[in-house]
Amino acid sequence: MEKNYDQYIKAAIDELPETQEQFLQLKKKLSKDHQQPIPTNADLRDRYNELVTAKIIQPSPAFEKILLSRRIRTQSGVAVVAVLTKAYPCPGQCIYCPSEKAMPKSYLSNEPAVMRAIDSHFDPYLQVQNRLRSLELNGHKTDKIELIVMGGTFSYLPKAYQKRFITRCFQACNEYGKNKTWSMEHGTKKVKTIKSLDEKLLIQQKKNEQAKHRIIGLTLETRPDYIDEKEILNFRQLGCTRVELGVQSIFDDVLELNRRGHLTASTIRATKMLKDAGFKLNYHMMPGLPGSTPKRDFEMFRRLFQGPEFQPDMLKIYPTVILKDSPLYEIWKKQNSKTRQKLTADKMCHAEKLKNYRPLTNRVFEKLVLKIKNEAIVPYVRIARLIRDVPTCSIVAGPTVSNLRQIIIPQSNCPCIRCREVREGYTVKEKIILDRIDYAASDGQEIFLQYVSPDKQKLSALLRLRIPRGEIGRASCRERVCQYV
Repeated sequence: MEKNYDQYIKAAIDELPETQEQFLQLKKKLSKDHQQPIPTNADLRDRYNELVTAKIIQPSPAFEKILLSRRIRTQSGVAVVAVLTKAYPCPGQCIYCPSEKAMPKSYLSNEPAVMRAIDSHFDPYLQVQNRLRSLELNGHKTDKIELIVMGGTFSYLPKAYQKRFITRCFQACNEYGKNKTWSMEHGTKKVKTIKSLDEKLLIQQKKNEQAKHRIIGLTLETRPDYIDEKEILNFRQLGCTRVELGVQSIFDDVLELNRRGHLTASTIRATKMLKDAGFKLNYHMMPGLPGSTPKRDFEMFRRLFQGPEFQPDMLKIYPTVILKDSPLYEIWKKQNSKTRQKLTADKMCHAEKLKNYRPLTNRVFEKLVLKIKNEAIVPYVRIARLIRDVPTCSIVAGPTVSNLRQIIIPQSNCPCIRCREVREGYTVKEKIILDRIDYAASDGQEIFLQYVSPDKQKLSALLRLRIPRGEIGRASCRERVCQYV
């Protein structure tokens, strides 16, 4: 089979097809000639790397480009590696959250990222190495890595587990491609002389500064009510650069009805503390929650950027869906008077408030997102996701559309960072200008610098600066940022 792959590779390099479609036709032709199944791009790339390493053929950048699958994964300049912590109890009692056995709260075993974590036994080292291997097989560069740690409220996990988990992520990047053998206890014998988890973490972080595969960004997920001075210092020590906050809504009545466990004041406070400490901030927002309406949801997104209280750097928009193993599913399923008579007074009151709840439809959600993107979003925010990667088969009710971004592109004039990124659309001759946007945020001033085309539709580079208010604020900011630098 390898010899047949060699023929595929040599023929492709000689003919240099320009598009994926032409390359597929070439593979079909060669498969017919050699009476072999059509190989995947990953199989061809694996063999191509071996031939180049053995100096049997010369490297071909054009061929490497043809082999690249899902180019958008690394078009922003970094390879995103998402890892999942193992199941721990969750402090929240949110009615929309599913609780699947042996899974982190709110995550389902059939989600792609969760399935990868299960295959790696939730071991951070294996998750990172397996994901790097998969990205490289599909032609992506992995020298700059954006590590995202998922699994719910990271702050609620035992601190020792947090440090071991992050240490192994750094270690996996440092040792990737060095043919190290791995077991669940890998590395413990080699570091017996190191006394503390803090020292182990620091050693791997320092090694990573010069490693071939560098973690240039580390994202942790948590709740607004778990952010305080101590937790900010802990995040800084772990190497965190961005925090994803489960905000969900900025309306207190909606938060209370959904038993979120905190109010908007916690979000405003956490936002200010994290901004002053130098973290980038990504809000998770949930349109379609019980107690809200499409009109209120649009108003919610508009308010995020209308005043200084919020102003996140990024957004993930996760529409509310009804999933089995969640309290909302039981409430939704049992909306009839006979079952309500059996409820306690507290539960009956809650059920009464929810009895008219109707989840968003695909059409309503599509219209809402389009309105948000066209009328509420500002140029200095990035919409990272428009819908969560929940398989359709697990959604009992609510939006099921999985390719929403592609559907609304023809109607969207969204000014967000992701929609304007130049990616492969840049030519050297194009003119770019420096544009500056100033705005107030959390008792401070934020400055957003961007290199853009004259019409500001193509974004080539950006830089953020925050100036906390007053000398005390600036001194406090320096202390927090420099504590573990």
